[in-house]
Amino acid sequence: MEKKQGFFSALRGLSPSRSRTRSRSVSPARSSSPMTGGRKNFTGGAAAANYYVTQPELLIERSGSLRPVMEGPDLDEEEEGGGGSVGDSKRLRSGLGNWVKGQLSRAPSVAATAAHRRNDLRLLLGVMGAPLAPIHFSSDPLPHLSIKNTPIETSSAQYILQQYTAASGGQKLQSSIKNAYAMGKLKMITSEIQTATRTVRNRNPSKAETGGFVLWQMNPDMWYVELSVGGNKVRAGCNGKLVWRHTPWLGSHTAKGPVRPLRRGLQGLDPRTTAAMFAEAKCIGEKNVNGEDCFILKLSTDPETLKARSEGPAEIIRHVLSGYFSQKTGLLVHIEDSHLTRIQSNGGDTVFWETTYNSSLDDYRQVEGVMIAHSGHSVVTLFRFGEVAMSHTRTKMEESWTIEEVAFNVPGLSLDCFIPPADLKTGSVADSCEYGQEERGKAAHRAKVAALEN
Repeated sequence: MEKKQGFFSALRGLSPSRSRTRSRSVSPARSSSPMTGGRKNFTGGAAAANYYVTQPELLIERSGSLRPVMEGPDLDEEEEGGGGSVGDSKRLRSGLGNWVKGQLSRAPSVAATAAHRRNDLRLLLGVMGAPLAPIHFSSDPLPHLSIKNTPIETSSAQYILQQYTAASGGQKLQSSIKNAYAMGKLKMITSEIQTATRTVRNRNPSKAETGGFVLWQMNPDMWYVELSVGGNKVRAGCNGKLVWRHTPWLGSHTAKGPVRPLRRGLQGLDPRTTAAMFAEAKCIGEKNVNGEDCFILKLSTDPETLKARSEGPAEIIRHVLSGYFSQKTGLLVHIEDSHLTRIQSNGGDTVFWETTYNSSLDDYRQVEGVMIAHSGHSVVTLFRFGEVAMSHTRTKMEESWTIEEVAFNVPGLSLDCFIPPADLKTGSVADSCEYGQEERGKAAHRAKVAALEN
């Protein structure tokens, strides 16, 4: 990780703009990365960066029209229209329902196996690929610690964050970082699915989907991530004004609500953003996590942001982020992220979707003076419940990752590297959708079943 020379010698262009040419993006990192393949050699360094800056058309990809981003199981419209969730296919024609049904009645044919694997992968990438943090954060420095006229929960949280900032490398060093790059490998698997009548567990690690990711960040509020898993690529980014995502099966989408950072950056890769994210949090107690005593900081999304992120029949009830900071090292060692969405159907029935992320961060090492977590493991639970107990489902997914390379203040990285897809349209989200009224409702319903936003 500390081998910067290897990073710069392998980096072909020092810019994520390379990865978006002709919609066949590849990792800007070394060729041995699982993200790379079929890439022509090109001279790196500033010349490569200037080459793409002077030819901006190479930065633009062509994709489908924008629709609201759904950080969940985004399955095809054909699959969605033809099935539904277990025991309720007419009332809830969700792609996830088809996926659940398929898990419990898998056919032995090769075609069916391929289709199920494709749906499994889409579910994994949809839920765990590029989730967002709960709120927009201020890039201002942390407030000075004060106990006068300050609730003990707030002053305690401020003290814990100052200890975290110091343990991560210090505010002065972190403030000198203008941009950052990280590359890693990961494995994803759907480990369990449970209905009212049956539970299916996947205990075969060979069925895990493997791949990698690259993450670019630039102050303020700009980021771009690309994941390549199982032959599929998911891309997401933010230019400081809007957040978008692109999947091969749905094209490009925008995220409702305020600009928010990528959750993956909070997983031990971006201490400065992490501290800023928890600046408004409260200390709610202590807990032992994996044998380590931790302080718990809890951050709840404000009602205005929840309302801005809701759409149509779906209402986001809550989104809570909890950080567990080691009392011994001061570092962030665990994150719990939970959000609840309520969907009111036309028939009057109410369905709830609760998505819970639990991420453990390990193997902290210094990179240019900044403490970075080089590995971790996430367990995600997607729980559907409502008025009919027999229609309840619970899906458990897992991801393990390792960080291969990290670098700060990368030469050649510019604003052009965070350009959204070319088909970005102005106006409301509804105006950006090339759907009729019925199709809009169907697409919106699928988004809500996927818990809409993370």
